[in-house]
Amino acid sequence: MLKKFIVVSVVLITLVIVAGLWVWNDYKAYINQPVGLTEKIEFEVKKGSNFNGLVKQLNEVSGPLNEHYFKLYGRQSGLAGKIKAGIYELDIDTTPASFLAAITSGRSISYQFTIIEGSTFKELRARLNDNPHIVDDLKGLNLDQIKAKLSISEHPEGMFLAETYSFDKNSAASTLLKRANKMLIEALDSAWEGKDAALPYKSAYEALIMASIVEKETARPDERPVIAGVFVRRLNKRMRLQTDPTVIYGMGDSYKGNIRRSDLRKPTPYNTYVIPALPPTPIAMVGREAIEASVHPKEGKALYFVAKGDGSHYFSATLKEHNNAVRKYQLNRRKDYRSSP
Repeated sequence: MLKKFIVVSVVLITLVIVAGLWVWNDYKAYINQPVGLTEKIEFEVKKGSNFNGLVKQLNEVSGPLNEHYFKLYGRQSGLAGKIKAGIYELDIDTTPASFLAAITSGRSISYQFTIIEGSTFKELRARLNDNPHIVDDLKGLNLDQIKAKLSISEHPEGMFLAETYSFDKNSAASTLLKRANKMLIEALDSAWEGKDAALPYKSAYEALIMASIVEKETARPDERPVIAGVFVRRLNKRMRLQTDPTVIYGMGDSYKGNIRRSDLRKPTPYNTYVIPALPPTPIAMVGREAIEASVHPKEGKALYFVAKGDGSHYFSATLKEHNNAVRKYQLNRRKDYRSSP
């Protein structure tokens, strides 16, 4: 009897061991097998999500999952409690092991948004609204409401550094703009601290206004300090800036592509053919190089410049030389052109 009991016990123990080994091997194989995704997907882990709920969420978009194995792996690996919110890219080769590694890595999918040098706040708002990965929480707000939302006291024009920013999917437009404003302030303060002497600006904000004009006048890095130098000398000599981009900005939606003589005479706060100073606000978003150019303008004698038609400009020290350059580079080709200044 005892012998029979021992034999049965040995057989049962053997079966348990064999079964256990089979389950263990099956489990180990399972966690490294693809879960059955048929295409690359973006998997969202919301704040407060738990591992068991995420397994069910994955089960809805994959092949049938062995949730028991999945949950066992979460506990056994110690990763089930280390989930991080975000949006993760899962490809068709995703396994339980790689899935858990992904959602605990914190390497959420990031997108990029570029604030373009020389773009206006109106254009920036339109691009934010059109971006499918950004939540436009500024939509429908008036100017004062936008300023309050972004915690800025100035007009928002020019207050966001032209740069490329990474962001997570469904980020708020206000969050991105607050970052861009912080970077703008830091860049401007740093530049202002090391500015050249004898500049005609009363504040760093006026240097920013100048930077925006420079940004609109040229896209060439080598010309930015030169053009800033022209405008600085004109201000120091109490000459009007007479720069077309300020006229265009002041015209708003009435600008249709050409500047008429009547537009140059029409008083607006931004028409530097009329006002003897800088306009009241920036006229565009600026990059670091334009800011640096505004506080480190190139020395020289030029007081005028005209576009040559190839992206560069011809600079003149006298009005006579400038008028000759205008005839050479512009009036013979475009009768509706006004040079700047």
